[in-house]
Amino acid sequence: MSSCIEDPCLWSPGHRLSARASNDLQFLSLILPWRPSFKLSCCSERSPTPPQLDIASMIGPRGMACAGGLLARVGSRSVISRAVRQSSPLRPLPATATAPTTRWWRAQYSTRPELPKEVTINSKTYPVDAEWFNVSSTILNLTSRKLHLQKDHPVSITRQIIESVFPSPTYLSYNNLDPVVTTHENFDSLGFPPNHPGRAKTDTYYINSTTLLRTHTSAHEAELFAASKSPGYLISADVYRRDEIDKSHYPVFHQMEGARVWDRNTVPNGDIVAAVHRDLDALPKHEMIIEDPNPPFHPERNPLQPSHTPEEAEAVGKHLKRSLELMVAEIFKRVKESHARAGVKEQDEEPLKVRWVEAYFPFTSPSWEMEVWYQGDWLEVLGCGVSQQHILNDAGVPNQIGWAFGLGLERIAMLLFQIPDIRLFWSQDERFLGQFRGVEGDLGKLRPFVGFSRHPACYKDVSFWLPAGSTGAAAAGGKGREGGEWHENDLMEVVRDVCGDVVEDVVLMDSFTHPKTGRRSFCYRVNYRSLERTLTNEEANGLHERVKGEIVGRLGVEIR
Repeated sequence: MSSCIEDPCLWSPGHRLSARASNDLQFLSLILPWRPSFKLSCCSERSPTPPQLDIASMIGPRGMACAGGLLARVGSRSVISRAVRQSSPLRPLPATATAPTTRWWRAQYSTRPELPKEVTINSKTYPVDAEWFNVSSTILNLTSRKLHLQKDHPVSITRQIIESVFPSPTYLSYNNLDPVVTTHENFDSLGFPPNHPGRAKTDTYYINSTTLLRTHTSAHEAELFAASKSPGYLISADVYRRDEIDKSHYPVFHQMEGARVWDRNTVPNGDIVAAVHRDLDALPKHEMIIEDPNPPFHPERNPLQPSHTPEEAEAVGKHLKRSLELMVAEIFKRVKESHARAGVKEQDEEPLKVRWVEAYFPFTSPSWEMEVWYQGDWLEVLGCGVSQQHILNDAGVPNQIGWAFGLGLERIAMLLFQIPDIRLFWSQDERFLGQFRGVEGDLGKLRPFVGFSRHPACYKDVSFWLPAGSTGAAAAGGKGREGGEWHENDLMEVVRDVCGDVVEDVVLMDSFTHPKTGRRSFCYRVNYRSLERTLTNEEANGLHERVKGEIVGRLGVEIR
């Protein structure tokens, strides 16, 4: 008798693969985590085997990635080793090799995806530009999720709560705007300078030189100002940014933007100041403590726009701040009620406090950030300001003046529901989603999220040299593959593409510049931790091997 494997999902009844060699069993023990449906059994030495064994189909691309780095450990004469080599161009390390070499990694894993000629997003097709296209299949697959419209999802519930503070008909809500926009809509129309870092391919997902996945909901601001269907509007949408990997950052998240305008042609006597003050007096009052020590505008720190009078800017700013203070009061009232229902004792019994901090945004001036004192610390909640007049002028409504704000729905939802990791929002695990069932129809059911597991971390380090001649810093950039710029966000994209959501964070541990050659070296620590199950060390090893190979193949670095 000899040990065998069988996979009922792929093989017809009676098919067995005899694992006659002990190194086959060792190999199987290492790749089995990639295909939990494999089962060990025993059968006769004479049991038939499939004429052609397609290991690649059996264990999938991740399993093959793991397998390629393990063949050297199980021997080249193994039955399964031969099958793997026949199924894939992967080959084992030379017997004399003592450590993986960059050349070997590049030969095995230089699998930069073939560039498509076009991509389809939400039933619309767009031509791809080889020089600009940087949207991975991982990101493309998320464009249809629209968590802000998924019933009883925390992001959708948060949207609903905020929308209740800005009622119709004064404010109309737009929640189905397409995520693909032009560079003009995303940057030019809002006054972003040509050299703004947000335009870089390291920060933004481009389809071609003039088309991208929006980086903020403000990309639709000019369009809605031009439509002028109501004095105010709210936009909720998915937005896309290449970013670091940690518990509070994700390449796709959801923003809400709001705006309110007054038209000199329609307000009584054309008096904007009086009209704004009438609307301000109609807003409810609140009992929050407000810290706002700065003047309504400042010639250097927070300038008044030339086309606005001081009185107009001050009135619009007051209406903006009161409106957003009421929104925060509603959110934190829900937080307090939720904690009370769940029996959670508040860590900080101080009354709710808000402070306004001067800020800069390309599309508003004067501008502010709102911070809330919560559990002993100031939390940044949103950015806002008086809308840049040139945006309204270009939209064909030069007689209007108003304000705008933007916030991250996940940031508010994490606070509202006490959700500790942004990856959870994308989970389809019923243990997560089931906790919010029915809340959207009855906010009285809102309660803090209860963690359903805490799986152990598995840390793996990767160290590499940047290509010769590169002098860039880890985040600021340097020369990468084929003369392109090296940027930390490129590393993050590779990790996300290979590992999905099983990586909790990636942290720069060390950087080094060789004193003679001037070459730069970096060491990053990758924390493999799934939200839904415990990863085996073999699984983490396989993923890490694939990450190493992909950063060599895609980014041109040299593994140390």
